Amino acid sequence: MVTITKDTIVGDILDIAPETAPAFVDIGMMCLGCPASRNETVEEACLVHDKPVDELVKRLNELIAANRN
Repeated sequence: MVTITKDTIVGDILDIAPETAPAFVDIGMMCLGCPASRNETVEEACLVHDKPVDELVKRLNELIAANRN
């Protein structure tokens, strides 16, 4: 199973687990298709959008686990 950390690249997450896209949108990250998302870590994206990284990492891992079962 894949484990997302604050250092995981957003674009990589979307490539391996596209079902996580709504989690990003739900907290206001509407720019998932922008070039920056392909190279930003989850932590960097959260800093730019003033969002709590730990909460997002937890939710992403929960979504991935739920979709892999």
